[in-house]
Amino acid sequence: MNRQEIEKLQAFFRKRFNLPSMSVKPRAQKADSAEVYIGDEFIGVLFRDDEDGDLSYNFTMAILDIDLE
Repeated sequence: MNRQEIEKLQAFFRKRFNLPSMSVKPRAQKADSAEVYIGDEFIGVLFRDDEDGDLSYNFTMAILDIDLE
């Protein structure tokens, strides 16, 4: 993902979830994905999917059962 994509996605997340502290950061040595944070806390990975000319993004967030208690 390039810088412009990351900035657009970050603006989307901040507006959608009303969380100005959300940030999207590039991953080291991975051009097809980025990391998503709330403040300093890593919450998931955002993948770029450009299959058959249809561009989309997939957000993956793992939730541990111990975090639900």
